[in-house]
Amino acid sequence: MADRGVDLSSLPKEVRDQLAELDLELSEGNGGGVDGEVGEMLGLVLALSPSHSADPSPEAPGPSTSSPSKHHRAHRSGGARDERYRSDIHTEAVQAALAKHKEEKMAPPMPTKRRSAFVQSPMDACTPPDTSSASEDEGSLRRKAALSAVLAQSLQSPDYWINRSVQSSSTSSSASSTLSHGEPKSQPQPQPQPAASLGSRVDLPPAVRGMSRGQSRSSMMETADGVPVSSRVSTKIQQLLNTLKRPKRPPLSEFFLDDSEEIVEVPQPDPNTPKPEGRQIIPVKGEPLGVVSNWPPALQAALARWGATQAKSPALTALDITGKPLYTLTYGKLWSRSLKLAYTLLNKLGTKSEPVLQTGDRVALVYPNSDPGMFWVAFYGCLLAEVIPVPIEVPLSRQDAGSQQIGFLLGSCGVSLALTSEVCLKGLPKTPNGEIIQFKGWPRMKWVVTDTKYLTKPSKDWQPHIPTANTDTAYIEYKATKEGTVMGVAVSKISMLTHCQALTQACNYCEGETLVNVLDCKKDMGLWHGVLTSVMNRIHTITVPYAVMKACPISWVQRVHIHKARVALVKCRDLHWAMMAHKEQKDTNLSSIRMLIVADGANPWSVSSCDAFLNVFQSNGLKPEVICPCATSAEALTVAIRRPGARGAPLPARAILSMGGLSHGVIRVNTEDKNSALTVQDVGHIMPGALMCIVKPDGPPQLCKTDEIGEIVINSRAGGTMYYGLPGLTKNTFEVIPVNQAGAPIGEIPFSRTGLLGFVGPGSLVFVVGKNEGLLIVSGRRHNADDLVATALAVEPVKTVYRGRIAVFSVTVFYDERIVIVAEQRPDASEEDSFQWMSRVLQAIDSIHQVGLYCLALVPANTLPKTPLGGIHICETKQNFLEGNLHPCNILLCPHTCVTNLPKPRQKQPVDVGPASMLVGNLVAGKRIAQATGRELGMVEDQDLIRKINLRFVLWKIIFFSGVAVCTATCAQLHKRAEKITATFIRERRSYTGDNVVLLYPPGIDLIAAFYGCLYAGVVPVTVRPPHPQNLAATLPTVRMIIDVSKASCILTTQPLMRILRSREAAASVNVKTWPTIIDTDDLPRKRPPNIYKPPTAEMLAYLDFSVSTTGMLTGVKMSHAAISTLCRSIKLQCELYSSRQVAICLDPYCGLGFVLWCLSSVYSGHQSILIPPLELESSLPLWLSTLSQYKIRDTFCSYSVMELCTKGLGTQTEILKARGLNLSCVRSCVVIAEERPRLALTQSFSKLFKDIGLSSRAVSTAFGSRVNLAIGMQGTAGPDPSTVYVDMKSLRHDRVRLVERGAPQSLPLMESGTILPGVRVIIVNPETRGPLGDSHLGEIWVHSPHSASGYYTIYGEESLQADHFNTRLSFGEPQTLWARTGYLGFIKRTELLDASGDRHDALFVVGSLDETLELRGLRYHPIDIETSVSRAHRSIAESAVFTWTNLLVVVAELGGSEQEALDLVPLVTNVVLEEHHLIVGVVVIVDPGVIPINSRGEKQRMHLRDSFLADQLDPIYVAYNM
Repeated sequence: MADRGVDLSSLPKEVRDQLAELDLELSEGNGGGVDGEVGEMLGLVLALSPSHSADPSPEAPGPSTSSPSKHHRAHRSGGARDERYRSDIHTEAVQAALAKHKEEKMAPPMPTKRRSAFVQSPMDACTPPDTSSASEDEGSLRRKAALSAVLAQSLQSPDYWINRSVQSSSTSSSASSTLSHGEPKSQPQPQPQPAASLGSRVDLPPAVRGMSRGQSRSSMMETADGVPVSSRVSTKIQQLLNTLKRPKRPPLSEFFLDDSEEIVEVPQPDPNTPKPEGRQIIPVKGEPLGVVSNWPPALQAALARWGATQAKSPALTALDITGKPLYTLTYGKLWSRSLKLAYTLLNKLGTKSEPVLQTGDRVALVYPNSDPGMFWVAFYGCLLAEVIPVPIEVPLSRQDAGSQQIGFLLGSCGVSLALTSEVCLKGLPKTPNGEIIQFKGWPRMKWVVTDTKYLTKPSKDWQPHIPTANTDTAYIEYKATKEGTVMGVAVSKISMLTHCQALTQACNYCEGETLVNVLDCKKDMGLWHGVLTSVMNRIHTITVPYAVMKACPISWVQRVHIHKARVALVKCRDLHWAMMAHKEQKDTNLSSIRMLIVADGANPWSVSSCDAFLNVFQSNGLKPEVICPCATSAEALTVAIRRPGARGAPLPARAILSMGGLSHGVIRVNTEDKNSALTVQDVGHIMPGALMCIVKPDGPPQLCKTDEIGEIVINSRAGGTMYYGLPGLTKNTFEVIPVNQAGAPIGEIPFSRTGLLGFVGPGSLVFVVGKNEGLLIVSGRRHNADDLVATALAVEPVKTVYRGRIAVFSVTVFYDERIVIVAEQRPDASEEDSFQWMSRVLQAIDSIHQVGLYCLALVPANTLPKTPLGGIHICETKQNFLEGNLHPCNILLCPHTCVTNLPKPRQKQPVDVGPASMLVGNLVAGKRIAQATGRELGMVEDQDLIRKINLRFVLWKIIFFSGVAVCTATCAQLHKRAEKITATFIRERRSYTGDNVVLLYPPGIDLIAAFYGCLYAGVVPVTVRPPHPQNLAATLPTVRMIIDVSKASCILTTQPLMRILRSREAAASVNVKTWPTIIDTDDLPRKRPPNIYKPPTAEMLAYLDFSVSTTGMLTGVKMSHAAISTLCRSIKLQCELYSSRQVAICLDPYCGLGFVLWCLSSVYSGHQSILIPPLELESSLPLWLSTLSQYKIRDTFCSYSVMELCTKGLGTQTEILKARGLNLSCVRSCVVIAEERPRLALTQSFSKLFKDIGLSSRAVSTAFGSRVNLAIGMQGTAGPDPSTVYVDMKSLRHDRVRLVERGAPQSLPLMESGTILPGVRVIIVNPETRGPLGDSHLGEIWVHSPHSASGYYTIYGEESLQADHFNTRLSFGEPQTLWARTGYLGFIKRTELLDASGDRHDALFVVGSLDETLELRGLRYHPIDIETSVSRAHRSIAESAVFTWTNLLVVVAELGGSEQEALDLVPLVTNVVLEEHHLIVGVVVIVDPGVIPINSRGEKQRMHLRDSFLADQLDPIYVAYNM
């Protein structure tokens, strides 16, 4: 009784004694009105007891004498699965389990959904297949009193949901929060001030917030990185963290250190796991099959006999849609029409010499369920013609659920002809010219109409050949597997006849009886009883099709009453529907029924439907002993059926089993926890003439022990013979020989697997507890899909979903099965109701089945794929889920709870080994120290350089979108213009030697002239990208920040930009009154300056290079005159840039290598630069490529964003470009300038796509630079081609480098980041110990070079940071050499290729930024790897980015498709990250395209995105918090 939510100890002793008695009665199965008594008794006690509040409900249960049916409203239910799962005892168990969760659990945070994202279909547009759950049933009323106290408290008190004080969430228009309980808002914590060394104050945009690499980011995480902790998103994440604080996982016993440890954590077997203890089972034999003298030699002979001798006897009555008789087919008519059809098939199709059909051919029968007469004629016509009928469902559309699988069936059976009726043919979908469409996956079919008017009467001398039943195939019945494949089970003529005889004997059929059949007459019980056995015994069958049941649910009961039917053939669904509509028919009499066969009685949950039906209709003459559940299988046909009992004899006992025991495959009577009990009824004895064993369901067919659950296998003449056309599968199913414990066969008789899981009870009664197709094996434990459905439907209130529209299946993710539940949500269910119901389902299943749900999804009404009879097509639903085509409106994922086999986290060990020992260890192991050096730089005299330059040579051509050079400049022109700018400085007297001056220009000659003008004047230029006129709010603050940080004394710019800086729009973003002096250089003075400034030493500062990194840090580095001249010389030597060359540059000219190539390289090397501003490509995509072709350029430099634009925009237009005469065969090297890991997929795509217009596959390569050194590697002309290696990702996470073969699992392709430049030395260093590493380790790339930057430009001059990043020393090895730290992780591998000097080439591979790596579970992850996996997960993911927040992995995905696909992405993203990276995603955020910020180099700004997410500024389509 504890499961009713009542504390029994507080009840009087006599009440407890009575309750115990009633409970005993219930457990023994005599629970007709007992449950009502219990409810009444408890209600009475609760009303009297002062410690319980009485239920004030006016609908409290009345006396137990009244029938519980009065609580049912006359509503219909729908779908194939509904009240089968109704169990009041189970519902109360679920409620008790949920009540138990009150203290233990915290509610998960509710997902955030954009209100526009999902519009529920209107009520009238849906045709809800079921409205029963809106009605009060006896169970829910009976539970009200018991649960009111517990559940009211647990659902309304805030401490049920949140045990701790959580900051109140700020409300937002995009979604409402579940945390609106009104706790006082916490005061925002003081904002941490980021280091002033590289950036500025907090109130500046997060995109350019400064933070040094030396700082730990953990301090920022704790305070949400400057976001008030009361913001909505961070509150929800905090709530998620609180929920996850109690892990389900057992504590980890040890941490692994070894890289070779297996991926999966194998759970240790629990010593308390129940194990089977009985003796080995003995095969069970059915009663002998009796021999009756007048049994026919073949089924066709029986039809011939009745057609001749009992021609007027009714064979079949069909009903119209209202439930009234439509026509009655007599045995005479059935015989004559079948004869006509057999004659027509054999003689009238094709010609005599070339008949279309021959004996043994397979023919599809395509008839709707509502026209059984036509089907009967077609089936018997085929038998008489000795062709093999294959009954299938009527296809409704080309994309029907399971259509392709039916096509597989027709293909494997070799079917090319289909029989159908005229009405059905007219309803099939047609092509515009009137032909029947080609259904997906179907072979080519010829359609034949079998209406009587099209049949030919046979000639007098023609008689059908009716041989004695033999082993030839009689018909083929289709069967769908768990995976959705549809196969044909062949039933031989002798099997068909023997099965009819066995059914006749078991059911005691008599000649002339009346049978009401509610089942599908094309297959299974509906065919075996209602079409075959009925004809053998001259039974009158009344068929009640599914369509009639939907219109009039009580129609079958009326037919039994009117025709005084002796047998009825139903499913639990039909029992439930009849109960729902019982009020409409008071005077029906069911006393004529001697056998009510329940076709799905093998479902463990059928017992409650049978009991409830008996309860309602016993007063209408229904006898308890006539209910006969049975067990069937497509392979073995009827396995077992309960025989009708004698009047007044005791009903068979029930088994009350422990679900925990069942999950381990053993039978244990439930004694302890009533919440997890399963009551199972028997399905009678096995069929006459059969032999049955129970074998282990997986592995060799070993006999089970008596207390073990196994698969039922049958040996019988009355079973299927094979899967037609599939001999391999046939052997494993139809030719099974059981073996004993020692593995020896128990005999030579072959058995057939039935797919039913069960055991043999006392008296050889068969009990079935599930089916193989519904079996979910999670972590070695077995769960039945039907049990989970029952538990989910027992969670109140079920007003959220439709009872009959729920699917349970498992998907394999990360080496185990994960359980998924999908249900159809009612249109009127609110977001909060749905989420609350989902949360409670999770808790109930966890409590009762001890298994975690992986995913729970709700889809809009009427959107799940249906089977032809209205049930849910599970396989198609699963397929849609895995392909992202389910389109749920609510989803909840719980990977943290149910994924318990993750590898152990890596525990970083204290470093006892010093760097010197590691160096020695590497040398002893034969590993090289990972270092590489570029060739010698050599020396050059300044005078030689000056003499080379021809002042009249055009150094620059700027190309705009027209493709014409709009602006050119020679060296002399540039010199004159620079002098004028110097004169402007003197005239304005605003700047002095050494001052910083900001250059704010669009890409062009003005920028270059202004730069050299600054050098002539002795001031320090700072190039800044101008703000975007259409997006000032986002771009102007960055400009302002650089101006402030650099302490610029004035700004040089153009007139249009000057107007923008002072505009009203600019004033909305920044304070325009505090700009430094703005000098317009459009109108320059004519006079020259008196002298040009020459720096006293080469180490003097030449310019400042400011850039925003991917982590959102603004850093400015100082470049000296010496550094830029050696850098230019290094590039000149590497790329052979001589004065005769033309180089095309499509890069941004504001920072890094882009600025050096745009402004400095031409002056130093004397080559001509053709400059293409990347922004121009937005107006004219082919501009860059057409320039390369037009000027026959050999060397070009671009960025990844330019390459991506061309790949996506021009990839499909190569033929058009070719026709225009575009030819890229001239291009020798195309170098991508980047500060990141080479994007191998993009460069390969670019090479492949433009191969057709002459681009060499060897042309594309990549360069690498960083903030501390702008150019470290660049592909030269003389060096070897860039090499590509494949590394093991598992090792990489441990900072190890292990090369694997291409295509190896968990392999990552990496391309070399260019050849090391002349004068550059690179070494790989452990970032923590600062000791050199071997070439099998991943470490930080350190660089020693004369062109490294001098240091960060800082306001306050933090010397420690300068020393750490620019002038740092190794802790061991070469203590005197000064190195600069790049902040990038990489490794060096010696290749087999030779460099220019003839030595083996050392290749540098960049893996990723040290600042951006994610430390999760003790391992190091690179965001790009996770993002690559995420982008592959679904076609609609346009872009993705990942970051962490307090150890939660957050994935942001841009949705390229429609918003209804948003929720499809959540499970797919979670799956792919778990499968490929062994990480659980904490939060999935779906956003619009373009939300992920990208800098000018095409790199994602993940920290900026993180700040926007935490500040709730993303306006996401959907945010899912994975449990």
